[in-house]
Amino acid sequence: MNTTPLCRVDWAGSAVDIETRWIPASAADRPLLVFLHEGLGSVSMWRDYPALLCQALDWHGLVYSRPGYGRSTPRPAEQHWQPDFLERQASEVLPALLRELGVHQMYREVWLLGHSDGGSIALIHAARHPGSVQGLIVVAPHVMVEDISVRSIQQAREAYLQTDLKARLARHHQDPDSAFWGWNDVWLSPAFRDWSIEDLLPLIRCPVLAVQGSADEYGTLAQIERIGALAPLATTHVMAGCGHSPHRDSPDELTQAIKAFVARLPRHGG
Repeated sequence: MNTTPLCRVDWAGSAVDIETRWIPASAADRPLLVFLHEGLGSVSMWRDYPALLCQALDWHGLVYSRPGYGRSTPRPAEQHWQPDFLERQASEVLPALLRELGVHQMYREVWLLGHSDGGSIALIHAARHPGSVQGLIVVAPHVMVEDISVRSIQQAREAYLQTDLKARLARHHQDPDSAFWGWNDVWLSPAFRDWSIEDLLPLIRCPVLAVQGSADEYGTLAQIERIGALAPLATTHVMAGCGHSPHRDSPDELTQAIKAFVARLPRHGG
């Protein structure tokens, strides 16, 4: 991967720096795959999976850390994210980043690959900006809040307060409190309990591959089943025995599922 300088964008009237990393394909006219990380993720938390997948597809890649994460501008300590935080990332931050980088002028096709919260952001973006992307791959996405999600996020809070989780997150975030509390506080807020994006799924007009592990500790298979039932061009894939991070648990299986899905689409055949 090639690290680039921070990209400065305007978000709701404030300048924020966004950490990015580019992965080149063999030719300029290959599609671009934009990676959207999980609720505690960052560029470095993906490890080598984006490079391995892009190599397998021969696609360009763009990996970035959302504001509050990684080496991007931290969340101010006094700022509390609201229940619409995923919608704001999908409809404000991501479009601003793509615009600033000139992505749609440089690449003939743009796809999103989102993990967990990043998968939710990808789905929202495709519904709200239907002409912006040609396809989605969502891994362990959330389309609604389940009891299992809340329980696991409560356990994460306890681990952050009582174990070395903060120190481990500090390897990937310049301000681990920014990343952790921004995510944890909003997910555990009573106002977020009724959050859902199920009404947006029928608005998605591009192909969607929705992947989830059968042992996901943050959500049941109902998440991708709803996508399969409501998004017009959705395909679901269950990875047996995998937890919340299939790209870490079984990266080869995930890559093969993605390759097979892309190969079936007319614009990517062969």
